[in-house]
Amino acid sequence: MSDAEQLIPLTVQLIERDIAEAVKIIEGMPRASAAEILVMLPVELTTRILQRLQVSYTASLLDQNDPLLVEKIVQRLSPRKAASVVMHLSPEARSKLMPSVTGALAAEIREMLTYPEGSVGRYMSSDFLTFQKDESAGNVIAKMKKLASEKSFPASYTYVVDDDSLLLGVLNTRDLMLASPEQKLESFMITSVFSLHCFTERGEAAREMSKRKYFAAPVVDSENRLLGIIKGENILYGLKDDLTRDIQTMVGVGGDEKTFSPISLALKKRLLWLTINLGTAFLAASVVAMFEGIIAKLTILAVFLPVIAGQGGNAGAQSLAVVMRGLVMREIPAKRIPELILKETKLGVLNGLITGLITAAIAWAWYGNPWLGVVIGLGMVLNLVIAGFAGSSIPLIMKKLGIDPAQSSSIILTTVTDVMGFLAFLGLAVIFQSLLI
Repeated sequence: MSDAEQLIPLTVQLIERDIAEAVKIIEGMPRASAAEILVMLPVELTTRILQRLQVSYTASLLDQNDPLLVEKIVQRLSPRKAASVVMHLSPEARSKLMPSVTGALAAEIREMLTYPEGSVGRYMSSDFLTFQKDESAGNVIAKMKKLASEKSFPASYTYVVDDDSLLLGVLNTRDLMLASPEQKLESFMITSVFSLHCFTERGEAAREMSKRKYFAAPVVDSENRLLGIIKGENILYGLKDDLTRDIQTMVGVGGDEKTFSPISLALKKRLLWLTINLGTAFLAASVVAMFEGIIAKLTILAVFLPVIAGQGGNAGAQSLAVVMRGLVMREIPAKRIPELILKETKLGVLNGLITGLITAAIAWAWYGNPWLGVVIGLGMVLNLVIAGFAGSSIPLIMKKLGIDPAQSSSIILTTVTDVMGFLAFLGLAVIFQSLLI
């Protein structure tokens, strides 16, 4: 008879008399021995013990053990608890276990391990501590000291749960240290706990955590069961991926293209949009061609065409960036869309007046004709008004049509500002040509 088998009768008696003490003893054992004892216990006792053990501790206890032993223990748990434990196993242990898991348990695990793209469930961590509501402060402190000595103490908040892993509260370390050793956690835990649903969109989670100045938040399911935690750094990492992808798609580069992607992939992702951009460039060129007569008479107009195009493109890009950020952060309610477009258009008027006056003064000083300054100044105002309107409305229109606003919106914007800018500037030159020549 092995040492573990000899301990079984004593362990059963201890669990029935004082389960908290039994859990404390099991946690102090070598993990292989603890796993062996647990699998020899009656099903109901094993379940009671595992409900009180840290999910992460249970997973680490099973990680290095025989896969058949792990399978026996996991099969004894409820699907929800088993899924939580499996989620905390190392990828190697999980890959060995999953082929033997079937039925409701397999479905539950698949559900927990598969979260929508961009949801906090994709980025949550298993590095957190939980304790039962009826555990004593002294017992919890002892467990924390043991974890710290093993260098496995997670940098996170400490949460209180019930037997079904429902999130009940969070512990304030100061309150824990000042509590009497016999005091139960439920008597001093903080019950108003901020949490995030596992399907919460990453941008929304970032806003909520930033508003509350939390570095981490618990992630729960629809029944308020604690699944994991999401750290601010993980959210930022995900948002950085999104931002990088959006920046690339805005200029016609595939979101999945990396610095050292193969030339064939880069060519495939870029050539289509370069071809489209070429078409839009010829559209702008055709506008200039419409006014070749006035340009031939007054060649100084050609000198200022890049100025008009550059200022319009930059102003539009500024509006586009602000609106894109608002869409990503969900700061633009539908009822305030007209207000936003009007604000960006007004800003275009003001920017156009200021830069138009500066450009007009330079043109007057350069060419010696004040009317050339008037034409260029008015052209600048019109172009920046159009740029502000287009930069704010293009992404909103694309979103309304169900198209990703980041999808090459800058190419569309550049076309609008170039075509309308040239049309406004050269059209004014035709109107005022008698004063210019």
